[in-house]
Amino acid sequence: MNLQPISFSRMNLHIRKRMFDLFFNHQIKENYCNQFERFIAYMIVLNIAGLALEHIPVVYETREHLFHIFDVVSLAIFSIEYVLRVYVAPEDPAFSSAKYPRLAYCKSPFALIDLISILPFYLSAFFEADLRILRALRLLRLLKLFRALAPAFNEFLELNKDKSYRYKIYALVNETPTSGNLHQIFDMFIVTWVILSVLAVIFESVQSISYHLHSEFIILDTIAVVIFSTEYIMRIYSAPEDPNYQAWFKGRVSFACKPTSIIDFMAIVPFYLESLLHHLFDLRFLRVFRLMRLLKLARYSGATQSLFIVIKREWPVMKAAVFILLLLVMLAACLGYVFEHEAQPDKFENIPQAIYWSVITLASVGYGDISPITPAGRAITIVIALLGIGIFAIPAAILSSALSDQLRIERESMMTELYTMLEDGVISPDEQELIEAEAKRLHLSKTELDRLLEKAKVQMGIEQGSAKDAKGDKGATSEMSLEFLSKHPELAAEQLKITISKLQQIVSVSDRQELSKYIDNPDNVTGLQSSMLKLLLQNAPSKVQKKDT
Repeated sequence: MNLQPISFSRMNLHIRKRMFDLFFNHQIKENYCNQFERFIAYMIVLNIAGLALEHIPVVYETREHLFHIFDVVSLAIFSIEYVLRVYVAPEDPAFSSAKYPRLAYCKSPFALIDLISILPFYLSAFFEADLRILRALRLLRLLKLFRALAPAFNEFLELNKDKSYRYKIYALVNETPTSGNLHQIFDMFIVTWVILSVLAVIFESVQSISYHLHSEFIILDTIAVVIFSTEYIMRIYSAPEDPNYQAWFKGRVSFACKPTSIIDFMAIVPFYLESLLHHLFDLRFLRVFRLMRLLKLARYSGATQSLFIVIKREWPVMKAAVFILLLLVMLAACLGYVFEHEAQPDKFENIPQAIYWSVITLASVGYGDISPITPAGRAITIVIALLGIGIFAIPAAILSSALSDQLRIERESMMTELYTMLEDGVISPDEQELIEAEAKRLHLSKTELDRLLEKAKVQMGIEQGSAKDAKGDKGATSEMSLEFLSKHPELAAEQLKITISKLQQIVSVSDRQELSKYIDNPDNVTGLQSSMLKLLLQNAPSKVQKKDT
């Protein structure tokens, strides 16, 4: 009679644990916990963006129904999230020890924030409320971001509890062993504002959009400048923590002269110059330089850093290619001017104007706004057009080849690091994080990373075995080798293949009759050894076969 309730209870426990492990258990790496929290964070940001757009009449008034649909969908998503968290609370170690785990969760700060962000909209079904107030309450959803920020902040404080205030700033804005997840959140915050500010500059150039959103663009640009200025000050202030810039004043000046620091400075200086000197000069043209904020993204891209390294390394060769290219451009421009000036004085007015035609022709673009009409001019055009195909391809080929070499060098460096980490036979969690971060920078997929790890383990095991054989210390090293192989089954299989291959070689060069007599004597070998050696005798090539081969 009680089988059905028991079965249902077990199924409920299984489903609850499964849900917790899939979406909320941070201890399991192969689940959807990070993706789920990232999705909720995106929904919160979109809600705040929607709330901001609602205050722009030209955007909201004609699309009110779309905003309403988005609000309903968001409310449903946040409600499902809250219900799921309450449901799996007994599986959460933070609340499982309580007498009533779900009640304990509901009283926690994060649960109260989650509830407050959705409860007013359900209460409005029973009580009359001003819809404008309800829309304003969506700002409370911003507090839900603390669910991601609080653990990262606590982790950051724990990792840097014995560090100075300046080092904490340095660890926040730069990736260090003690940066933790808070540094990644900071980077994502800066990248988001870079993209927003650049999009604002682009849309501000559209007259119809700028007319309606002029004030909003000013507010957005002011907030962006405050954020980027704060970041710039933090980087300059914490620069002496870098071993390359340790001097109090000179170190900061050297850091400020770095290309990335100059880009950060150029991203904010137009705003201050225009604000301070607008009554003396017309500096509106400086607004275009706000697009340089896009270059700030180069700091967060490993591919861009690799490209800079390649250009710096191949610059001597690039200079030769650029010199030949400039020489050809000038020669073609002079000839074009000589042959076409009399026929087309308005288009080939001077050599600088002919240089424009030369570059366009060599690059195989051919806009057609300037084209030769004399036979000699057309002949020159044919020649430089054919030469341009090869000349312009030289720098591209150099960069392409050098970039491939750089990626190969970086992967080899990663393999060297893997060998170093595998010296003790075990990869620690910290080492695993470093490996994953490096793989992410090199754009390696999980399959490629696993393959490199497998290759490193096999190679490391073979090198260790060879070193032990060379030492001849079989008694002390055999146990260590077996212990290493016991932790790596794939390496054990590889070593077994190598051992069988060596046995086949020994059998092939031995006297078959004498070897068979020795094997047939039970005092010399065990039954298992006898069977294996006979199998090797049957399959190994004879000396005659080897000579024929």
